[in-house]
Amino acid sequence: MLKKRKVEVVVLSDIHLGTFGCHAKELYQYLSTIKPKTLVLNGDIIDIWQFRKSYFPKSHLKVIKKIIDLASKGTEVYYITGNHDEMLRKFSDSSIGNFHIQDKLILELDDKKAWLFHGDVFDASVQHSKWIAKLGGWGYDLLILMNRIVNHGLQKMGREPYSFSKKIKANVKKAVKFISDFEHTASELAIENNYDYVICGHIHEPKMIRKVNKKGTTFYLNSGDWVENLTALEYNKKRWKLYRFDKDTNMIQEDFFEMETKLSEQLVASLIFSNK
Repeated sequence: MLKKRKVEVVVLSDIHLGTFGCHAKELYQYLSTIKPKTLVLNGDIIDIWQFRKSYFPKSHLKVIKKIIDLASKGTEVYYITGNHDEMLRKFSDSSIGNFHIQDKLILELDDKKAWLFHGDVFDASVQHSKWIAKLGGWGYDLLILMNRIVNHGLQKMGREPYSFSKKIKANVKKAVKFISDFEHTASELAIENNYDYVICGHIHEPKMIRKVNKKGTTFYLNSGDWVENLTALEYNKKRWKLYRFDKDTNMIQEDFFEMETKLSEQLVASLIFSNK
């Protein structure tokens, strides 16, 4: 068991508890290594769209219990609703002890403002054709399940794992354009509203990048997901870091990138995983 690290803020998104693709065991292991002051669950934590009584393993329940345990021990937990858990939006702005449900969140971090929301508000397919989006969600879950089976076979043969969904995203122009437009729109709104950071989930693309336009600058951050990338954002001592869980070694690893947020060192910062 690794020693627990004290962290000011941890941001997780797109865990998709209740689906075959969710890496709940790995997430539980990660949560067991940290002691955050604030934990932000930035949408699609429980996948209510694909929820089925026949599939909710103990490992998924352990994650929920761990989050409740953190809240009971003093961690402020903010559950920001996403499109897959939109049913919880009827409880927005409600709190039980240290556990809060909200649609968006603004945090003050060392005299800087962070604007956190899931990001599905930018997705036209979710807003206007929910049945199409849900069908896509089920297809994605099936794709991830098939990918696991294939990778199990590849591992037996001593070969490198392969990601179907990442290959599709990288080669479909519309998917690449959507991700780019998503980042651009979120950043433009953040600059317009004088937010120093805009932090999203939804698109399963972990990233940290400084965005600049004629009106100003902001930092766009995305915490990724716990289906493919197994990533988390951490803020501590005026720095953002991206952590990822290595599925091969079963170890939590600090990624090769961190972003210094002091004004004197605001350099252009960008992260795109080497395997994308």
